Amino acid sequence: MTRMWRAVILALVWSVATASPGGAQDKDDKAPKDATRPEISLKVSPLISFSPARITVRAELKGGALDYEPFYCTTIVWDWDDGTTSENTPDCAPYEAGTSEIRRYYSSSHTYSMAGRFNVRFRMKKGDRVVGGTSTVVQVRPGIRDPSEIP
Repeated sequence: MTRMWRAVILALVWSVATASPGGAQDKDDKAPKDATRPEISLKVSPLISFSPARITVRAELKGGALDYEPFYCTTIVWDWDDGTTSENTPDCAPYEAGTSEIRRYYSSSHTYSMAGRFNVRFRMKKGDRVVGGTSTVVQVRPGIRDPSEIP
């Protein structure tokens, strides 16, 4: 591998790693700070990809109460920042304090057909209200079949 390619790969790794360290809480997630409220982290894999790129994203709820009612039985929305979204609404039993448990992990995959920098957003909704969320940046570099690279 030439020095130039090593430098390019290291620059890509650095730009992806520093763009969003584990996903930051969204500014529009205005819920008050609460010791019972789990924190949401978001991880993306792979860190470097070339189009068409299949990306896997995993959201994890850390800490907080197991029966945190606002996060129980929420609709999960993934906004891929390429004009598409994915949504899943579970079928759950009615909430019972001290008995009902929230899900701690959510994951989804998406394929980006073109290169770009995408802000992937994870949202937890109850009805029309967003009760939690976070986002992270995905970097996709032009691949062999990327339409933007064809003359």
